[in-house]
Amino acid sequence: MKKLLSVIFLVLAMTTLVFNRPVMAADVADGAKIFGANCAACHMGGGNMVNPAKTLKKDILDKYEMASLVAITTQVTNGKAAMPSFKGKLTPEQIENVASYVLEQSEKGW
Repeated sequence: MKKLLSVIFLVLAMTTLVFNRPVMAADVADGAKIFGANCAACHMGGGNMVNPAKTLKKDILDKYEMASLVAITTQVTNGKAAMPSFKGKLTPEQIENVASYVLEQSEKGW
């Protein structure tokens, strides 16, 4: 019985390892390049040239409940007000990378 349970456990563990893709961390360096090419014109240094009250600074992201990867990814993907949508212009992976970069920079204080 003990051997049977060990074999079952081993089979389950191997199946999990083989069929589950590992979650890949966002590429923040790539996000920095994407930000420079697509976002920096309006958001240089975490600012906002169009609406100076809504910067990418940590306190402002917190204030508007935007200090999460989900919120930033949604904003970049769909746009809002003067912010254009980057859906179709950037891949989902590129959007995730730039969102990770923005969040990391906001936490560092730009």
